[in-house]
Amino acid sequence: MLKHSRRAMRHAPFPNKRYAIIYADPPWDYKGQLQHTGAGGRDSGGAIRHYPTVSVSDMAAWDIAAISAEDCLLFMWSSSPHLDQAIGLGKAWGFQWVTVAFVWDKESVNPGFYTMSQCELCLVFKRGKIPQPRGARNVKQLVRSKRTRHSEKPDAVRDRIAAMFPAQRKIELFARKQSPGWDVWGLEIGEAVFLA
Repeated sequence: MLKHSRRAMRHAPFPNKRYAIIYADPPWDYKGQLQHTGAGGRDSGGAIRHYPTVSVSDMAAWDIAAISAEDCLLFMWSSSPHLDQAIGLGKAWGFQWVTVAFVWDKESVNPGFYTMSQCELCLVFKRGKIPQPRGARNVKQLVRSKRTRHSEKPDAVRDRIAAMFPAQRKIELFARKQSPGWDVWGLEIGEAVFLA
């Protein structure tokens, strides 16, 4: 187990391993923009109030290829305003854009500039071929789960990925907690945990 301070973790080294499954929730930079409850409403926070955000150009420079197996899938969360940047980031990391893997219905809404926002997308990218052997082939795309802490994603998505690819080596980037069978790397866990 490697321990790092919150500041050092931002640039902590990745493990010297290759993964067939990479699951990432990038700390998208909203340029300091905060969320609001609407005209005359109170400030309800924003990413920058919860964790250090990182520019897309800085993230694009990370050597994700060094931890990617020849046949690898990247599952990446994207907020709707960052959709084009997420697709570009996946390509910068050496992956081909494939499709939307999961749609998370948060069962609550945020005001938006165009429609009330209540869904978030988890995209999937591919490097090489789909890793083998495959597990479950009947995993549903739609996940209904109430939103909890800021930016925390539902465990059901990680569990569904593991069901689809139970035998593969997996890592969660920007993780918030340790999950059985996964290596983790991220600020919110306060440490990086790499399994043997």
